[in-house]
Amino acid sequence: MNIGEASAASGISRKMIRYYEEIGLLKPVPRTNAGYRLYTDNCVQQLRFIKRARDLGFSLERIKMLLDLWQNTDRQSADVKALAQQYMAELDQNIMQLQSMRQQLAQWVSQCQGDGQPDCSILDGLANTDSTILASKI
Repeated sequence: MNIGEASAASGISRKMIRYYEEIGLLKPVPRTNAGYRLYTDNCVQQLRFIKRARDLGFSLERIKMLLDLWQNTDRQSADVKALAQQYMAELDQNIMQLQSMRQQLAQWVSQCQGDGQPDCSILDGLANTDSTILASKI
């Protein structure tokens, strides 16, 4: 199939398919004499794998590792599980940071009168260098 058909079948744009091939995430595919790429069902399956992993927020580096594991019949599921658990731990940390940021913002919003006066606890909180917000870690 051509790149348009592979794009439609995988849900990945043509531009991203070319990019994934360029960075080595997707192995180069055969081309016609005119230079058009020819994708197989296996390529589309790999593209769907990549899309699902991206939808879950995996980095391109981790997706490469997952693809290598997926295509390696000698792999151990423990290796895949360890990679997923490491990513879950990072997600948990990010969630805690986001919750802390939301709590800080909620506190400022609840203290803001939201009236016609210029005083605003939100702006005061943003201007306060002693703030406990964790934005620098995100």
